[in-house]
Amino acid sequence: MAKKQKKKIFIIIIIFLLLIVAFFGIFKIQNRILQILYPKKYADYVYQYSEENRIDPLLTFAMIKAESNFKEDAVSKSGAKGLMQLMDATAKETANKLQMEYEENTLYHAESNIKLGTKYFSTLMEKYKNIPVALTAYNAGTGNVDKWIENDTIQEDGSDIENIPFRETNHYVRKILRDYEIYKKIYEN
Repeated sequence: MAKKQKKKIFIIIIIFLLLIVAFFGIFKIQNRILQILYPKKYADYVYQYSEENRIDPLLTFAMIKAESNFKEDAVSKSGAKGLMQLMDATAKETANKLQMEYEENTLYHAESNIKLGTKYFSTLMEKYKNIPVALTAYNAGTGNVDKWIENDTIQEDGSDIENIPFRETNHYVRKILRDYEIYKKIYEN
């Protein structure tokens, strides 16, 4: 009888160990799938310019994913270009602040686009002091955001982003904040 009990205990331990290995194997596969869906393309540029501009690089990845899905040559229906979907006027103004040469195709180059996009976003962060409102301004423009804050449509602290009146901007901000949380969950460990 003792031999049968030892054999049963041994089998239970083996099954338990196999379940643990399977569980962690599935977790690794799931994490790998998430890394494919939420990539860190252009990582050298994202880390360099995000850190220079005091932006969490994972937020920059979330912005690029939402803006262009990492397509360097992306152009929106409104004319925004490149990875971080910058308008020419905004990009030229930002390039001037950086004393950077700006040409017609500048926004289609990953490094230039990320450099300009992170610099511009950092100026929005300096002005609005929080991510949700800065993202709102990145998408809808500072004029709209200033008006919404002044009219109490949205709060200056970003606590009520659900009140953003432009549906596209409302979805945009929520998507980036969600993707930012996913990026943190995948890559901060």
